[in-house]
Amino acid sequence: MSFIDLVDLDLTEVAEIRIDPITSHRSLFSKKAFHKKEEIITFLAKTVQSTPTYLTVQISDHVHIELFPECLECINHSCDPNCFFDTTRMELVAIKEIAKGEEFNFFYPSAEWDMDQSFKCHCGTDQCIGVIKGAKYLSENAIRQYRFTDFIQKKLG
Repeated sequence: MSFIDLVDLDLTEVAEIRIDPITSHRSLFSKKAFHKKEEIITFLAKTVQSTPTYLTVQISDHVHIELFPECLECINHSCDPNCFFDTTRMELVAIKEIAKGEEFNFFYPSAEWDMDQSFKCHCGTDQCIGVIKGAKYLSENAIRQYRFTDFIQKKLG
């Protein structure tokens, strides 16, 4: 898909940003159902940076991208994710069934080796790993449970 195709894509059929009126926290919610392994949307690099920020996805040792369409930056972390950023194919993919109205979420370390800002996870899932710092810091058990980008998978060995 080209940049022009993405600009013309009607995202209102795929997702909507919701903003918590108290915290101003942004989230991205599905406007339709997706099946496991289904492509949700194709994305591009809006900007390319040599170091990570809280908005980037890592595609090589010194290449971190901000995503386009920009609404994808509203996809929050979960230790029990429902989608995955495939940075080889540049697609957001459902990794489990996603219902209409469900929040999109992904496992941040799946696409970042050493994150710019670590944080204490509050996802509340049974799989919660606690502090999120990047794939570099994951236990062997956690590594076996998640899908990682091709770049992160190579770093994990």
